Amino acid sequence: MRTDFRSLELSSDLLEVVAELGFTAMTEIQARSIPLLLAGKDLVAQSRTGSGKTAAFSLPILQTLHLATREPNALVLCPTRELSAQVAREIRKLGRRHKGLRVLVLAGGEARRLQESALAEGAHVIVGTPGRLRDHLQRGSLDLSALRTVVLDEADRMLDMGFEEDMQAILAAVPKRRQLAFFSATYPDSIDAMSRKYQSAPTRITVAIEEAQRGEIRHLATMVEQELKLEALRWALDTYPHESALVFANFKASVSKLETALSSAGVSVDCLHGDLEQFDRDRVMAKFRNGSTRVLVATDVAARGIDVAGLDLIVNYELPTQPEIYIHRVGRTGRAGKTGVAISFVTTREKDKLDAIEQVIGAPLERVKRARVEATETRVSAAPEHDARMDTLRVSGGRKQKIRPGDILGALTGEAGGLQGSDIGKIEIHDNFTYVAVARSVSHAAQKSLSDGRIKGKRFRVALER
Repeated sequence: MRTDFRSLELSSDLLEVVAELGFTAMTEIQARSIPLLLAGKDLVAQSRTGSGKTAAFSLPILQTLHLATREPNALVLCPTRELSAQVAREIRKLGRRHKGLRVLVLAGGEARRLQESALAEGAHVIVGTPGRLRDHLQRGSLDLSALRTVVLDEADRMLDMGFEEDMQAILAAVPKRRQLAFFSATYPDSIDAMSRKYQSAPTRITVAIEEAQRGEIRHLATMVEQELKLEALRWALDTYPHESALVFANFKASVSKLETALSSAGVSVDCLHGDLEQFDRDRVMAKFRNGSTRVLVATDVAARGIDVAGLDLIVNYELPTQPEIYIHRVGRTGRAGKTGVAISFVTTREKDKLDAIEQVIGAPLERVKRARVEATETRVSAAPEHDARMDTLRVSGGRKQKIRPGDILGALTGEAGGLQGSDIGKIEIHDNFTYVAVARSVSHAAQKSLSDGRIKGKRFRVALER
C-alpha cells in the first residue's frame, strides 16, 4: 500500500499544502479511501475517531470542486455543531490555495436568518447537522441541485442520536447522480440498510480497531466502587502525566459535580454538557483546545467533535451506556503517532459492560491497581502541574470582519504589542469573534495591548476569559 501523498492524483496546490502542514505519509484509512473517492466511487469506510478520515474525504472534495460558481458541490453531514466547525476548519485549511473557496457551516446555535443570508451569497462546500440541513431544504433556502459529493461523517453517531429520519430526508433530496460516502467508527445494521438504499456498488473499507490503535493507546481498567471514584480520579490525574485530559461521565449531574470538585481543588477544569448555550460551548472548547483548560469533563453527546492536539489522557469516570461508544471516547487520544492513555473505572456490577467493551475492541483492557484509600478520602488534591500555563483572550471581531491569525499575531508581537512569539498560542477565528491563547504571565499585558491598539485599523473589545 502506497502512503506517499505524491502518489495520488492531486493538484500541485493540494500537494504543496499537504507538505506545508507536515503530512509526511497517509494513514491507512487515507491510503485506502482517497484513491477510491478520487475515482468517483461510493464508499463505506469504518475507522476509529482520530484516524485521519477528515482529510481522507476533504482532499478528494477539494480536488473536484468547481470554483467558478458559488454552488454547493459537496455536502458533509456531522452529528454536532462542534464537529461541523472542526470539519469546516480542516477543509478551509487544506483548501487555502483554492482562491475564492467558501465553506459554510449550517448547524444549530446560530440564527436561521443569518444562515439564509450566507446561503444567498453562495458556497462551494456545506457542512452541517442533519436537523438544520433538513430545515433549510424544507424552507427552500438550500439548493443542492449542483451537488456532486455527499459525506456522512460519524454516521453511526448520527443514527445513535436520533437523526435517521433527517438523514433519510436529506439523502432523498440530493441528486441521483452523485457520490456518497459513509465514514463511521462502527458498522451497525442501520448503516448497512442506508448503504443498500442510497449507494451504488459501494466499496467497503475496514481499518481494524486493534490494528489502528496498536502502540498508540494504552487501554487500562481499574476496579473502583462508586463512593471512591472521585479519589480514583485524583489518582488517575496524578499518575498519568498529561497536557490535557478528557473525563467522560454519562449525565449532566455527574459532569457538574466533577467540575465543581476539581475546580475547588485548584485543578484547571471546565465542563461540557447539552444544556450549555452555544456561546458557552464555543468558549469552553476554545479554552480546552488552546491549553487554557487542562481537564474537560463532558457527556458523550456534548463531546462529539472534540479534536484536541496533544490529548494525552481519557478517563471513563462512568462506563459508556453502549460498548461502541467506548471507541469514540478513546479515539481522541493516541493520535498522529503519539501514545495516549485511556483508563476506565469499573464497579463490581459492571463486569458485563467491561466484557462487552473488550469484545468490541477485540482485546482485553490492561488491569491496573491503585493504593487502597478510605471512603472518606473523596476530595481531589490540588497539584501545581494541573494548572494551565495559558489564558484565553476573546476579541470582538472574526472571520466576517476579515480578521486573520496574522493580524492578531502582528498586533501582539509588533512594536505596539511587544510580546514574544513564544508567548502566543493557538488563534481560533470564528465568524464574529476570535479566541487567542497567550501565556498566563503576560495575559493582562496582551489584553491591554489589543484593547488600546488597532487590528487592521480598527479597535475591538478584548476580554480575558476565566
